[in-house]
Amino acid sequence: MAEATVEQLRVPENLLDSSAADFLEAVEVSRQVRINTWGNDLLAYTPAELFALCHDPYEWYVVLVARNDSKIMGRAGIAMPLDDNTDLAHVTLDVLPEAAGNGIGRKLLEAAELFVKGENRKIVVVETNHPAADLEAAGSTGERIPAAQGGSDLPLKSREARFASNAGYALERVEQFSACTLPPPGDLLAQLARRAEETHQGAYRVHQWLDSCPEEWAADFVRLEKGHNEDDGDLGTWDVKQLREAEELSRLSGRHTIVSAAEHLETGALVAFTSISLLGHRDDVAFQDDTVVEEAHKGKDVGLFIKVANMEQLELHFPALRTLYTWNSPENQYMLAVNAALGYVGAGVTGQWRKDFNAAD
Repeated sequence: MAEATVEQLRVPENLLDSSAADFLEAVEVSRQVRINTWGNDLLAYTPAELFALCHDPYEWYVVLVARNDSKIMGRAGIAMPLDDNTDLAHVTLDVLPEAAGNGIGRKLLEAAELFVKGENRKIVVVETNHPAADLEAAGSTGERIPAAQGGSDLPLKSREARFASNAGYALERVEQFSACTLPPPGDLLAQLARRAEETHQGAYRVHQWLDSCPEEWAADFVRLEKGHNEDDGDLGTWDVKQLREAEELSRLSGRHTIVSAAEHLETGALVAFTSISLLGHRDDVAFQDDTVVEEAHKGKDVGLFIKVANMEQLELHFPALRTLYTWNSPENQYMLAVNAALGYVGAGVTGQWRKDFNAAD
């Protein structure tokens, strides 16, 4: 195979013009990679989704492509926050299976690092994906790469893990990736709702919304979101104004968000929420986003209470959905148990890797 060349992909004015051909080819590369990894394309961006991502006002998204002759063999997506964390860049690498092992991934990553350095970004985060079958094949013996957070690890036998490690990235954390088939069987949700109510003894009331948070709960909702981000080390400047801007951006892109939140009846404040996101251009898959429960209200099945309510709301508004995906920290045993009760099955893990250019220098 001839040596590949890397260049920045031009984002077309629209997806119907002939100039969109390269953009559509790059999208197809990513789709083929996800089919090869997970056995389906449910985690792949559609052309319209990636096009919207390239016009996100809160994040600058750049795509680099690796060509062999005229064919795109791989791509690197570079996401750079514009509001907070402006020293950070997330890089997603996709290389066609038939081109693996020819140095294309390394060349794309090096080009992406050079690009983000030129934009004064100091930290790069990349993700590796590990289906359950691959982890089983790797076995439990052999050298492991420990994560800095959470106590998990990945096998050095994994080609993806070796690639990231050899490129100078440190494994920050490993997350459990799970899938839930929809709709849930029988009266499962009703049974789990009763269990949660027996635990918390009617101390909470659920409030739900689609796409837009009611004004009466907006300040509480922002407080919970911001507190969760602070726990993750992202203080941010999140406020109600930015919430409304984000909601409008989602509306314009066709995306939907379903939220169920728990009001503590004694105080009248929201103390927990859970959200599910739906893509704007497909109706068969959704993604479980954050579930946040204030510390004082943990241990009372509040997380189960609101997740059951949100899945009921999901069925009501989007009956065509067939798969719900989620990611969880392996150490969050309560939430993993809740998800198992809801019907989630482990599909694999993802590794979050980090390189700090300041430390490297």
